[in-house]
Amino acid sequence: MRFETLVPDPADPDPLHAEQALLAQASTGRWLAHLWQAPVSLVVPRSYLRHAQLEAARSAFAARGCPVWLRLSGGGLVPQGPGILNLSLAYPVRGGAGTHSEAVYLHLCEVLAGALGALGLQTHWQAVDGSFCDGRFNLAWGPPGQARKMAGTAQYWRRVAGAEDPSLHVVLAHAVLLVSADPEAINRRANDFEDAIGSGRHYRADRVVSVAQALLEAGRPVPDSLAGLTAEALRQALDATPPGFASPSPA
Repeated sequence: MRFETLVPDPADPDPLHAEQALLAQASTGRWLAHLWQAPVSLVVPRSYLRHAQLEAARSAFAARGCPVWLRLSGGGLVPQGPGILNLSLAYPVRGGAGTHSEAVYLHLCEVLAGALGALGLQTHWQAVDGSFCDGRFNLAWGPPGQARKMAGTAQYWRRVAGAEDPSLHVVLAHAVLLVSADPEAINRRANDFEDAIGSGRHYRADRVVSVAQALLEAGRPVPDSLAGLTAEALRQALDATPPGFASPSPA
């Protein structure tokens, strides 16, 4: 089964609402994809609610034109804005995170790597110490010892309420891909917010790389339509690599 595109309300900037919509539709047995870009903002997991200064910092950042949104999945802070492309997938799975979590991450990495390979970049998954929202299933570019993060991944699981099969879940798998965003600018914004809430976290711009930077460093031209080409490459890679463990029906 192939993924179908769901377009949430474009007038609602809150990604949490879009995630809830994807999960609700996937609970009916649909395989859904949402390819999107956000205005300048930050997105944090709900675990950040433990920081006493969170709401004050959110208000201050919103006042300067950078809203800070909450999301369902775990991990850490993620910058959003022009030059950053997001891919959200939601689909039903028989069995929960304990059984399929790694397979979901690997499928997402395979989709990303396939798309970037079509653009002439060879990538692999690994942790990249010092990058924002670091995780084992980052997609990285460069030799393993010098690799920089190009994309991050996350996931969230929910049991399908009322399903005859109690093992039926829906998974939200999400990737954030740096297409042409400036690492210095996005890391500065992320570090300013971490300082504002007193988290003690600090991210390094030299630990991430955009698709545009990698193409230049590889001696390849950067097309004017890079964002559109990247989005189309992601669509084609997604069509070519369905997750073999997903169930098409909640019955």
